[in-house]
Amino acid sequence: MQNEEIIEGYYGVGAERKKSGMYAKLDFLQSATGLILALFMIAHMFFVSSILISDKAMYAVTKFFEGSLFIKAGEPAIVSAVAAAVIIILVAHAFLALRKFPINYRQYKIFQTHKHLMKHGDTSLWMVQVGTGFAMFFLASIHLFVMLTAPHSIGPHASSYRFVSQHFWLLYIFLLIAVELHGSIGLYRLAIKWGWFKDMGIDQLRKIKWGMSVFFIVLGLLTYGSYVKHGIMQKAQISSMQQAVNADEQLH
Repeated sequence: MQNEEIIEGYYGVGAERKKSGMYAKLDFLQSATGLILALFMIAHMFFVSSILISDKAMYAVTKFFEGSLFIKAGEPAIVSAVAAAVIIILVAHAFLALRKFPINYRQYKIFQTHKHLMKHGDTSLWMVQVGTGFAMFFLASIHLFVMLTAPHSIGPHASSYRFVSQHFWLLYIFLLIAVELHGSIGLYRLAIKWGWFKDMGIDQLRKIKWGMSVFFIVLGLLTYGSYVKHGIMQKAQISSMQQAVNADEQLH
């Protein structure tokens, strides 16, 4: 290890006694990966909620992301590639965010005391983000692994079968709440941190943040209920994932 790296590692400054720029770079990368994931979350929510329109609408959206505009029958491997990219970004974001988590009981107590004394809403929101982020790392990983390894099992019948018959409803209800809260709080904090929409003021940004949280949680619950309803109704006719996939293909 070079002397410059040793000095920076111990003191956080370079050999010229200037503060290291690495912390700012890591902060920027954390913000960038968080922004990508938040925007993906918003798009994903609208895409999966297409089942509220009709089964055919949801199947059309699925095929669109399989590249049906260029490949007639679609290619599920495209979905696997997107899932792999999201997993990489998720892991990178989690790794970068862990730098700021309380790593022992003493740090946690210091934070709790600080939060209690300040009574500041944004400090409490940060703790919510820590909790939901921790939950998402495990919950989202399961969902993304399924999308990575079984991209062909996405569709109104197949996804509903996974919800009910494969008992993913239990995973998805917690994932829904965690994702929507974490994403909306994250976008709000990014706007404050980087000075986006500063003409609006913090109070207005907070109202937008809560509006986003309520809107996407309600939309998510309606979508969740639709998949559960579909899964229950088709239980008598569909007893395997392959039958569900075949039923989806008949919508083509």
